[in-house]
Amino acid sequence: QVQLQESGGGLVQPGGSLRLSCVGSGFAFSRSQISWSRQAPGKALEWVASIYSDFKVSYHAQSVKGRFTISRDNAQNTVYLQMNNLKSEDTALYYCHFGGNRGQGTQVTVSS
Repeated sequence: QVQLQESGGGLVQPGGSLRLSCVGSGFAFSRSQISWSRQAPGKALEWVASIYSDFKVSYHAQSVKGRFTISRDNAQNTVYLQMNNLKSEDTALYYCHFGGNRGQGTQVTVSS
């Protein structure tokens, strides 16, 4: 059974940083592409970043490029999303995905 568990969200001031974690189980994690997406209130789900099993290949949405970095630790079955210079528009529920599966999400709120 595929399971994805996000953590690391919280309340942060504009310009601050957070690191989200996604722990996966029930599938071949080290050989799998993992993605992050987010959904703000009243808005559609937005893709944020993806990382392939090859550590060298990752992609980030234009809206977060230069501020967010996706990475992974296959020994820990974990994918991270380092978020720096956070803005109010980054406020959303953040999910990690594998295939058609996603976790419950972790809330990120950027507010002064």
